Amino acid sequence: MMPAVLGVDIGTSSSKGILVSLDGSIIGIAVRGHEVDRPGPGRVEMDADLWWREFADLSRELLARHPVTLVGVGVSGMGPCVALADADGHAVRPAILYGVDTRAVAQIERLTMQLGQAAIVDRCGSALSTQSVGPKLAWLAEHEPAVTNRARLLFMPSSWLAFHLTGAYTLDHHSASQCTPMYDTVAQDWYEPWAGLVAPGLELPRLVWPGEVVGRVSAAASAVTTIPEGVPVIAGTIDAWSEAISVGAQNPGDLMVMYGTTMFLINTVEEQISSATLWGTVGALPGTRNLAGGMATSGAITQWLRELVGSPDYATLIAEADAAGAGARGLLMLPYFAGERTPIADPRARGIIAGLTLEHTRGDLYRATLEATAFGVRHNIEALRMAGGRIDRAVAVGGGTQGGLWTQIVSDITGIAQEIPSVTIGASFGAAFLAASASTSVMIEGWNPISHVVEPRAEHAGHYDDLYAIYRDLYTSTADLMHRLEELSRES
Repeated sequence: MMPAVLGVDIGTSSSKGILVSLDGSIIGIAVRGHEVDRPGPGRVEMDADLWWREFADLSRELLARHPVTLVGVGVSGMGPCVALADADGHAVRPAILYGVDTRAVAQIERLTMQLGQAAIVDRCGSALSTQSVGPKLAWLAEHEPAVTNRARLLFMPSSWLAFHLTGAYTLDHHSASQCTPMYDTVAQDWYEPWAGLVAPGLELPRLVWPGEVVGRVSAAASAVTTIPEGVPVIAGTIDAWSEAISVGAQNPGDLMVMYGTTMFLINTVEEQISSATLWGTVGALPGTRNLAGGMATSGAITQWLRELVGSPDYATLIAEADAAGAGARGLLMLPYFAGERTPIADPRARGIIAGLTLEHTRGDLYRATLEATAFGVRHNIEALRMAGGRIDRAVAVGGGTQGGLWTQIVSDITGIAQEIPSVTIGASFGAAFLAASASTSVMIEGWNPISHVVEPRAEHAGHYDDLYAIYRDLYTSTADLMHRLEELSRES
């Protein structure tokens, strides 16, 4: 049978598995859709046991449909998340998700005052934000002490899967570098004084690099997944970084733009850059450093709008949005439907649709949605450059690259060309590549060559410059009003 690797990614809205031959050819794909839980304002959670169940479902389906000789398993997942377990590895509560969960605002403010923002940024690469693990652990200690008293182990989706497959309790360095303020990005190790402050009862996982073999599939895991016992399992990482691996965006000057439920940007830099408005992290591969940004919503808004207007297919909405033309016939949206992560770091921000008239159509609204996320990308790119990042090459990946319009709008608004690789599946493909790399010599350029390049169109540049200025002014002019509305929603 053909040798192959399995890559599985646990995303916000679905889990995806992919079987890939050692030359990069895709053998099979399987998907399981799911939804997040929203138990209260600003709270976004998911059952960690669901991650393992879906992994097992995906592996059984793929291996039943495609008989192969499996030589490695790669994993990745959304993050940074807080999944706590007891000493036996049983989840003690639902996992708290990444920056879309905004519950820990008070803890962010308190820890920042206690430790000092400059000291946090210098040691950890970025300021405390809703993306940070530490404040969420502090929130749990304050609000759910019975839970934290039982908790002994800390996981994210990729490490949760690796643990259930092998029994190895590990976390990759990149994921750890988003556990601010628990990880020292200069020393590239846990920083015990601050880790002990926010997670006093936890045994911190052993740190490894993505792609390292952490163990082999156990007999118990084999019985559940049908993966043969003894197959090596590599340490994964957070999905956006696995996406960057899948398109070869690992050299200084590379920028990966991920079109997914949220929008993510990762710039590989020469040396560590710390930033109060972005995320300075260690990279997914040893010796690499990144400066990253992420929007709280992007594809989530397109899905929301699609459902709101009666669930037409995306092809119809894209065609209507294309016909609307640049500027959406006078509509402008702020895409802060779940607060915003970088660069404004405002979990209390809210979405705005400005300029509505009775003449506007759903195509105009959809166009405004795509343009809003593109303005957010431009804002993040400007912040990256101001912080010291350099962009020589941009590569786009993710489901939103399909159809062409969204990527074209982003290039038009940012003025940056984007390379579109042959495979835009993303994180699960990157996880599979890391699994293959652990057992054989492979190059991502051979696995995933560039298909085409989206060039910015000069004829729209001036109009989009004017709209971008309004976009920036709209937030600063309405932020206080947004915050008052957010307060009222919490009080009602």
